[in-house]
Amino acid sequence: MSEPRDWDKELAAIDKVIARGPATGGGGAAPVPAERGGGAPARIGGPAGSGRFGALTTWLRVLLGLVLAVAITQWPYKTACGVNLAMYLGAIATVVVAGLWSAVSSWQRRLGLAHLLSLGVLGWGLVLGAREILPRTGYAREVRTWTCTTEVEAR
Repeated sequence: MSEPRDWDKELAAIDKVIARGPATGGGGAAPVPAERGGGAPARIGGPAGSGRFGALTTWLRVLLGLVLAVAITQWPYKTACGVNLAMYLGAIATVVVAGLWSAVSSWQRRLGLAHLLSLGVLGWGLVLGAREILPRTGYAREVRTWTCTTEVEAR
């Protein structure tokens, strides 16, 4: 295995760094003694991009996702088949992406309520997508088609 660490030496080195005061070069943290065991370096500070407006931008993403999730229920066109179906599925994909985007952002910034709302938007988008896709792939009782067919009535 490895030899035991000499904690007295390591703590003495840390005391010397603290006694020197802040570095004059650029306001960074004091150097950390190298570890023998390897491993991942410790992350110091808050989440990535958690500057002054981090929480505000996360909430804006969540609100955008909520608006899209509510607005998709008021889709004005028929979604039975063809191009209208493709546009509707694209809008549903946008809702899913907005839910994912805000969920990741709220998770990184540790905003619990925002994360729950984001997961709700994501789930709603997945439900809407499943409602349109599953009948067209054979996983539902009702069978629908992807393309529109023109039926000519025989007289």
